[in-house]
Amino acid sequence: MADDTPSGAGLDLGVPTAARVYDVMLNGKDNYAIDRQVAHASLEVMPELKQIAIHNREMLHRVVRHLAEEEGITQFFDLGSGLPTARNTHEVAQEVNPDAKVVYVDIDPLVLVHGHAILAENANTRVVTADIRKPQEILNHPDVQALIDFDKPVCVMLVGILHHLLDEENPGGIVGTLRDAVVPGSFFFITNFTRLGDAPESAELERVLLSQLGTGRVRTPEELAAYFEGLELLSPGLVPLPLWRPDGIVRDSTSIAARFMTGGVGRKP
Repeated sequence: MADDTPSGAGLDLGVPTAARVYDVMLNGKDNYAIDRQVAHASLEVMPELKQIAIHNREMLHRVVRHLAEEEGITQFFDLGSGLPTARNTHEVAQEVNPDAKVVYVDIDPLVLVHGHAILAENANTRVVTADIRKPQEILNHPDVQALIDFDKPVCVMLVGILHHLLDEENPGGIVGTLRDAVVPGSFFFITNFTRLGDAPESAELERVLLSQLGTGRVRTPEELAAYFEGLELLSPGLVPLPLWRPDGIVRDSTSIAARFMTGGVGRKP
C-alpha cells in the first residue's frame, strides 16, 4: 500500500476516492488509510465486494477483447478508469491491435501520477485528469482530441463509474452527451451496482458509500436500462457480469457476488 505522503499535485489524503477504494478491493497498493477505511466499512456490509470487483474487471477484459477482435473497434475511451492494475484496457486492446488507441479519464490525480509510466512507453495511450460530470470539457480536452478521432467509431467505457454519480448530477444526461458525440457504429460499455430486492445489503451498502465516500447509488435494473436508450444491446443484453459472454462455464450465477453488478454493451445505430 502507498505511504501516506502526497506524490502528485492535487492529492488530498484526507478525502477518499472511488479509484483508490476500488484499488483496495483489487488488493492493490495505491491507496491510503482513508480509502481502506471506506473499503473495510463497505466489506462489513457486503463481504462479496472483492469478488464483485474481480467480476467487473474480468468483464472489462472480455468486452474489450470482443470489440477489438469482432467489431473492429480501434479506439477506447475509458471514463472513470481507476488506477492502473493488472491487464488494463490498453493492454487487452493492443494485444489484438497494436495500433489501438486508449484514453483513460479519472478525477483522481493519483491516476495520472501512476499513468506516467504508461505514457512513457505507449504513444497510443493517454491519461487525463478530469471530472466525468463535465463531459463536454472531457470531449474538448487536448489530449482526448489528439488521440481519439470522433469521426470514427469509439467504445465509450463507463465501467463501475455511474453509480458514483448522484441522481441530481444527471448521469443519464452525461451518457446522452457522450452518445451524441460519437458516430454510429460506436459502442457503450456500462456496468453499475444493482439494487436486489432479495438482498437488503444492497440498500445498506448505498448508505455506507454515501456517508463515507459521498457517492454511491445502487440503481434498479430499470434505471440501468435507461442508460442504453437509443442503443442496440448486444446479446446477451443487460445481465449480471459473469453472464456476459463468459469464457467458460459459470458455476455461480445466483449469489450476491454474481448478481450485484449488472452490465451490458450497446451499439449506436
